[in-house]
Amino acid sequence: MYSLFRHIKTAFTGLVMTAVAVSALTSCDAIYDDMDPCPEGAELRFVYDYNMEFANAFPSQVKCLTVLVYDDKGHYVTTITETSDVMADEDWRMKIDLPAGSYRFIAYGGMACDQASFQFAPTPGVNVGMTDVNVDMKPGLLTSPYSKQLHHLFYGALDLDIEAETPTYTTGTVRMMKDTNNLRIVLQNNNGKALKADDFTFRITDANTSFDWENNLNATPTVTYCPWVTGESFTGINDAGNDWTTAYAEFSTSRLVENSDARLTITRVSDGREVFSVPLIRFLLMLKSQEFDYMGAQEFLDRESTWNMIFFLDNSEGWIKAQIMINGWIVRINDISIS
Repeated sequence: MYSLFRHIKTAFTGLVMTAVAVSALTSCDAIYDDMDPCPEGAELRFVYDYNMEFANAFPSQVKCLTVLVYDDKGHYVTTITETSDVMADEDWRMKIDLPAGSYRFIAYGGMACDQASFQFAPTPGVNVGMTDVNVDMKPGLLTSPYSKQLHHLFYGALDLDIEAETPTYTTGTVRMMKDTNNLRIVLQNNNGKALKADDFTFRITDANTSFDWENNLNATPTVTYCPWVTGESFTGINDAGNDWTTAYAEFSTSRLVENSDARLTITRVSDGREVFSVPLIRFLLMLKSQEFDYMGAQEFLDRESTWNMIFFLDNSEGWIKAQIMINGWIVRINDISIS
């Protein structure tokens, strides 16, 4: 009986050892010609919470994605694009198969869409290093009297090390920022006089149509942005019983930076008289000083992408310089000689 038990025990032990050996052969440490290698690469999440809501708006705002991959020497590796609805899923991740190494991922939202307003210059490829890649606004978008509404542009970058022989993809988060803005400029007469948009010429001048690989603006000539739409809004009935309307113009611009010479100018069509010409960035930053004083100027300009400004006019259609309204906040101007 003892001999039989020992024989059974020996046979069972042999079966267990065989099972362990088979399991080892199927692990990531044992690669054979007839077996696929273990998955190796990056699994990327994309987040756009660099906004004034501090909430991830990537699934709702980014409709297409281009990811450029470079090695630790800045050499081009590959380009991955995504244009499907999978990006609307908060749980979506982009998987990129890559061998072990150090990589830089540069992501652009909006450039692979049919309506894209920006393009690579030159096109990324094996003969174009990472630091040579620029993104330029497409020609023909800024025309008078109406510019085109710019398709949203987003940028993000991530450095990531991928380790060898890991059982899962190396995960990372690419944080995006928005490079395009929409500005709605409203003219309102303080005494109830109706205003018409066609009576005015609206324009913004800036030098911000080209980005380098780190999303900094390249030196470019100054361009003129015209509104992509103009019109009138009904405000109410004035004291004379007539309609009280405001005139508005909406602009779509590229990135706004703190030290630029961006300027908003409005003139009267009838005689070419300048109603006002103001330094745009200085006026936009007037809002930051009230509620977001803790935030740096450039961070504020980058987080905010929708601007509404109301300028108050007198009966002669001159600007009442005492105050303006920006994003619903009344800003009182002490330096009326601001220029």
